[in-house]
Amino acid sequence: MELMPASHLTADALQATRMQMEVVAQNLANAQTTRDVDGMPYQRRQVVFESYLPKGAEAGSQARSVRVSKIDVDETPGERVYLPGHPHADENGMVSLPNVKTSMEMVDLINVSRAYEANLSVVRTSRQMAIQAMQI
Repeated sequence: MELMPASHLTADALQATRMQMEVVAQNLANAQTTRDVDGMPYQRRQVVFESYLPKGAEAGSQARSVRVSKIDVDETPGERVYLPGHPHADENGMVSLPNVKTSMEMVDLINVSRAYEANLSVVRTSRQMAIQAMQI
């Protein structure tokens, strides 16, 4: 009998939200990067999740977990601004900026951190229940 049956599901969710935090942090760090490794402005990344049935779970079970299926690149074009002295300005003085909106990334970061905290709360509660069950 497993004392903490939801622990592996919560661990998957914690891992997925940690990855999303890293991607949001990467977006924020590159919000002003006008030249990426490909010579173009940085393109915002976003995490795509998928639910799956963990190994050992019965078919038809409600014990589904979540994981990162891929990290997509947002192809939305960034803003173009007139900055004639900028080293990456074109012949007209226009610079292409990344498509990262700092305010939206901060909102995403708050949402992800709350999801992470909620999953930690599940771990704590599960642990307390297991301790109480062993004391009975």
